[in-house]
Amino acid sequence: MANSVEIRGLSRAFDGNTVLHALDLDIREGEFVALLGHSGCGKSTLLRILAGLDDEIGGEVTVPARRSAAFQSPRLLPWLKVWRNVVLGLPGRPDRALAEKALDEVGIAERATVWPKTLSGGQAQRVSLARALVREPELLLLDEPFGALDALTRGKVQALVAELWRLHGCAILLVTHDVEEALLLADRVLVMDEGRIAHELTVDLPRPRDLTAPEFVTLRARLLNWLGVTRTLEGTPS
Repeated sequence: MANSVEIRGLSRAFDGNTVLHALDLDIREGEFVALLGHSGCGKSTLLRILAGLDDEIGGEVTVPARRSAAFQSPRLLPWLKVWRNVVLGLPGRPDRALAEKALDEVGIAERATVWPKTLSGGQAQRVSLARALVREPELLLLDEPFGALDALTRGKVQALVAELWRLHGCAILLVTHDVEEALLLADRVLVMDEGRIAHELTVDLPRPRDLTAPEFVTLRARLLNWLGVTRTLEGTPS
């Protein structure tokens, strides 16, 4: 299978402080990759580079022309109706039917004509996903898109992303702080440390995944260990 993303020797520095150190990474077509790491390790910097939002780099980065991103903040324009937010930036005249089809995929077609301020957090994030998917990306970049959601809504949107990935077949790079989220969704989990890919884990578990399965628990413990997190006898991080 061909690669959707190829990175060779990627470096990025801010005011003399190197954030990414000669990083190499491949993401295959249709692969779901999760990226973990402590704050400041370079995860979001890498995603912004892949999204084309930062080009002051060293090294070589090859990405598909069709790529889109969704962030923790949905970034909806409050003066545009929901459907217009979905097709914002697409060439030609705004296509309401195209927007409504994308909104139907994420389960909120009935909210197409409302103002963004009337949406719940989960609904706004669904609109953000619809806006990303309406572009039919070969690469979808997700920067902690569930971080601001409550636990119940977070689980529903995670399941939605898994289903959309299955339907669209694009490669996905998910930046997250949540170990369980990474294991639930990804084919492969990468752990960044000080601007480098320090660890890599293939998640060869059947879908949908069971958080209580022994294999899942073992992989979770390995990732937590790599992240420097231990668990007490009661099972809470320390």
